[in-house]
Amino acid sequence: MSLTQKKISTLHGGHPVRERLLPYGHQRIDEEDIKAVIEVLRSDWITTGPKVAEFEEAFAGYIASKYAVSFSSGTAALHGASFAAGLGPGDEAITTPMTFCATANCVLYQGAKPVFADICLDTLNIDPDEIARRITPRTKAILPVDYAGHPPDLEPILELARRHGLVVIEDACHALGAKYGGRRVGSISHMTVFSFHPVKNITTGEGGMVATGDAKLARRLRMFRNHGIDSDARERQANGHWSYEMVALGYNYRLTDIGCALGISQLRKLEPNLARRRQIANQYTAVFQDIAGVVPPAARPEVIPAWHLYPIRLDLSKLRVDRSEIFRALRAEGLGVNVHYIPVHLHRYYRDQFGYRGGEYPVAERAYENLISLPIFHGMRDQDIGDVIEAVTKVMGYYTV
Repeated sequence: MSLTQKKISTLHGGHPVRERLLPYGHQRIDEEDIKAVIEVLRSDWITTGPKVAEFEEAFAGYIASKYAVSFSSGTAALHGASFAAGLGPGDEAITTPMTFCATANCVLYQGAKPVFADICLDTLNIDPDEIARRITPRTKAILPVDYAGHPPDLEPILELARRHGLVVIEDACHALGAKYGGRRVGSISHMTVFSFHPVKNITTGEGGMVATGDAKLARRLRMFRNHGIDSDARERQANGHWSYEMVALGYNYRLTDIGCALGISQLRKLEPNLARRRQIANQYTAVFQDIAGVVPPAARPEVIPAWHLYPIRLDLSKLRVDRSEIFRALRAEGLGVNVHYIPVHLHRYYRDQFGYRGGEYPVAERAYENLISLPIFHGMRDQDIGDVIEAVTKVMGYYTV
């Protein structure tokens, strides 16, 4: 391959950096994880057994929270937190449009209305000043999102909540292991929601968790994930009781012992996983900050991000094509790039239900038009990191004005 071919975008006749696509995120499962799951499969309990409490206690200990309540997915955990907060018809909850739709959907599940507030230009997290402008007598909760693993400015958000008597449900599905002001995410907000989807920092297959310091909220969460029943089968068996009572309309959102066994094993690897992601992010930023047309993600000084995503923004004024062409070019080079996220209010359902037409949240909408998420996960090899840097450098060099 000639030097000229190396510099030409694959879309226009060059040779790709990678033959095999590198995904933007991927789980890492080792023999210790597999052994932990097999042990549960050979035990008496494969669901709602002793591993559930063991995982919850270990998780709560790691994030320095009094309680941690497991769920079958991050979305189920968000739904449980919305229920525990008492959201219902006539209520409003303020959240960000720059998130996956599940954050806002969980408010709708409870019959309440999601109200969006625009974001900060640097971190793409919800702007506390914009939250303040949207608080009404109907507001009951605030749902900030730790976008890409970077916590939002929680101190002023919690102060707003204190002043107006609101519940803060922090969507930290990207941010396990992140810190804000020296404290671990999960020990700060009234409730904090985590996800264990395979692309996250640890996985249980599918799974989620809600952390809280409030015993009443923890009880409501446990009851909600178990059909609204005020006891579980293992507890009744241990006590020799058969009677149970449904006290609210709940759901079957329980996480299995199989998933929890995997979670316990994965949790032991969380710190090395975080260290690897931070190393990758640092390598990317060191290179990309000097490449024309690329704006690396920001990190505020009071925050240690978890780097679930590495979202770059394109400075289109320095490029002769739009985001769509850059996206296609990076895919052609073998990078499984993605876009996080289409702002929630621009989805057809929200446009049809609430009358959004675009232009309501200009910072989020402009950011969306320029965003591309690059591959970042703790199982990446050094060669993979080098390939990402080479592909981005090649593509941006080809399309720079």
